[in-house]
Amino acid sequence: MPFVGDFFSRLGRVARGQANSGVGALEDATFEATVNQTVADMRTELNKVVQASAVAMSNYNRLDADYQKYVRQAQDWKDRAGQALDAGNEDLAKKALAKKAECDRQIASMQQAVDAAHQTSEKLKSQVGELKAKIDEGERTATTLVARKNAAAAQRKVAEAMAGVGNADNAFSQLNRFEESVSKDEATAKAFDELASTGKDEDLEKQFAQLSNHGVDADLAALKAERLAAKAPAAPYIPKELAAGGAPIEAPAQAVEKAQA
Repeated sequence: MPFVGDFFSRLGRVARGQANSGVGALEDATFEATVNQTVADMRTELNKVVQASAVAMSNYNRLDADYQKYVRQAQDWKDRAGQALDAGNEDLAKKALAKKAECDRQIASMQQAVDAAHQTSEKLKSQVGELKAKIDEGERTATTLVARKNAAAAQRKVAEAMAGVGNADNAFSQLNRFEESVSKDEATAKAFDELASTGKDEDLEKQFAQLSNHGVDADLAALKAERLAAKAPAAPYIPKELAAGGAPIEAPAQAVEKAQA
């Protein structure tokens, strides 16, 4: 049934999408560990390649050692044949040359295998060197990627905080709400204060307060004068007869002034 097949196909795509999304989120959360593990896997593969290359190069070294042995033996039998000819013994020289021919046949049969093993060995050396260089570069790249990832994550958090996005309980947004609440309370208090002072003439109240202060000052001055007059000495009694014939009598007020002086 086409409908059922299409349904399961779409369901499969959704499942794969969710799985990929989950894996992607997990990789983001463990980015540094994932990168380091990737480099470690590359090192493991390098070790395997080095071991396989070492085995191949070891085979070449053994094959080349056998080849060089036959080369030396061929040269040695040739030298012996020359010695036999110098001694006038042609039969011995022929036997020596026959041995040399056997060595030459071994050399010829091994030549192609030795050359192929040599080429393979040199190629493996080159490839191992290139792989080591790539892994070294990969390690440097991994270190750079981790640093860039951490810097990007920090920059994103700062940008989200400055923009007021991210978590619903963003600290900056919460502070802004607190500030708005305080400003609202201050404005309400000011409004009530203005309503409470409505209908009052503040200048008039100040003027009456000043008059009240002036009255107190006047009362204080009068009290000081009264107490000063009470402390002044009384004028001596002078009979009229003496006053009429003698010096003029000072008034009590003048006497008080002199006493104060």
